[in-house]
Amino acid sequence: MALRGIFTAIDISSSGLSAQRRKLNVIASNLANAETTRTETGQPYRRRVVEFLQTQEAAFASVLRRVIGKLETTHPHHIPSASETIEAEAQYGRVEAQEVLDNSPFRLVYDPSHPDADANGYVAYPNVNVVTEMVDMITASRAYEANVAAINAAKDMAKRALEI
Repeated sequence: MALRGIFTAIDISSSGLSAQRRKLNVIASNLANAETTRTETGQPYRRRVVEFLQTQEAAFASVLRRVIGKLETTHPHHIPSASETIEAEAQYGRVEAQEVLDNSPFRLVYDPSHPDADANGYVAYPNVNVVTEMVDMITASRAYEANVAAINAAKDMAKRALEI
């Protein structure tokens, strides 16, 4: 592997680290607000997720299009304009990580004594499932660790290449 290839491997893994760090931050925010029934807008906290989107056609997609015809998506992604974007550009395409709101319904719990209860006595809680968030956190943490291991392997290869 040429030294340039080692630096490319480090670049790819470091963008993976950034993406997983962002995902971990969003999960931590979701967990911290799992019981928040009222935000500044007066609504319960709405779960956020990080989605990775391809914004330019990658080499694989262009080859696949030539072989089987036109590719079509089954559902569009609706991304709020105020969302933050992380972009990673490679030779064959571009990937964006965007923080989007999960529009699934809020969890309704009957508690007429709660200050945020509606006229029927139900309180709308965030659409955050703590178990799902913990599983996502473990997955993102392991992906982060895998990227760290890849960077360390690339650094070791670079050191050995310089010793030759």
